Amino acid sequence: MVKPKIYADFHNADVLGRLRLNCSGTIEDLAEQQVELHDGLLLTLYADDLDAAGHSVELLADGVVSFSEEENCWVGAIDWAAIRHASDARGARSQENGTYSAPRLKEESDTRSIPVA
Repeated sequence: MVKPKIYADFHNADVLGRLRLNCSGTIEDLAEQQVELHDGLLLTLYADDLDAAGHSVELLADGVVSFSEEENCWVGAIDWAAIRHASDARGARSQENGTYSAPRLKEESDTRSIPVA
């Protein structure tokens, strides 16, 4: 089963680091794809970003949906260390051709490091 790909604002996290799934881009994607949120739903969450060269690229993270009683909204739990650029996924597929270079991470001390190309 293919996980729905839904927009999320990666700067809109609760105190537990879960992404709140209540911004307009999220609501639009859910409506367009006719996705109804429920506990345990697996999603691919994405946001707009720039790569090291300044080109537009999506950030991607796999998430698990739950309802936050404290926040009174749906949230997506993600592994912040596993966030990737969409171009990283394409690079991994081309690794067999010898064109792949591993993504670099921000400073090791940053527990919410995001891979960059």
